[in-house]
Amino acid sequence: MTGNIDVNNSATDRSIVLLSGGMDSLVTAAIARTESSKLYFLHAKYRQRTEKRELQSFKDLIAHYQPDGYKTIDLGYFEEIALSSLIGENDSIIYEANIPGQIPDTYVPFRNANLLAIATSWAESIKVGKIYIGAVEEDSSGYPDCREVFIEAFNRLIKAGTTGVCPIEVRAPLLHLSKKEIVLKGMELSVPFQYSWSCYYNNEQACGRCSSCRLRLKAFKEAGIDDPLPYLERE
Repeated sequence: MTGNIDVNNSATDRSIVLLSGGMDSLVTAAIARTESSKLYFLHAKYRQRTEKRELQSFKDLIAHYQPDGYKTIDLGYFEEIALSSLIGENDSIIYEANIPGQIPDTYVPFRNANLLAIATSWAESIKVGKIYIGAVEEDSSGYPDCREVFIEAFNRLIKAGTTGVCPIEVRAPLLHLSKKEIVLKGMELSVPFQYSWSCYYNNEQACGRCSSCRLRLKAFKEAGIDDPLPYLERE
């Protein structure tokens, strides 16, 4: 999937958003929209259990935001090299719980580095200066590639490994927000939460039981806002 891309405009405030279709990446896209002259969406398929539903969310958000360009990339190799309950048909994600200090089994090893590397290649090719990622460190699942130290290190890597003709910076505007604050920020920016998808388990109706559903439901409840998605179960 790809949209028309104008490579002649070299504005430094052009942005690429890593858009999974989840709540965090949606709010990140809305922020990037307010800070960018041109906006490009990048979505990845990597054989995740809810690949089909996430792709539908991506298409819905393309229709809503009308970015200047977009791409879907296939990272099917993760199925061959990465051990994660998020990939394939593993039922353990239903019962997975977030334990402080322990990496959950839904972690896909070094996924964000792969995604950011691809986004950097695209950004350097079409002269885009900013890459937005919906990483959340403060109130999330504890993935190591969602930490500030990782974002800072990757920005140093970009400086070392690109030409510098168009400086590129990774931005993670939600990094230190709680999930409740992300919901409130989304409401402030009038984001279409009904198009987003957070469930790790189901493609048709959100399960309400996996860790991602629980985090999302808790965030909406704490924000005093009704989550527009239907759930099989609501705690």
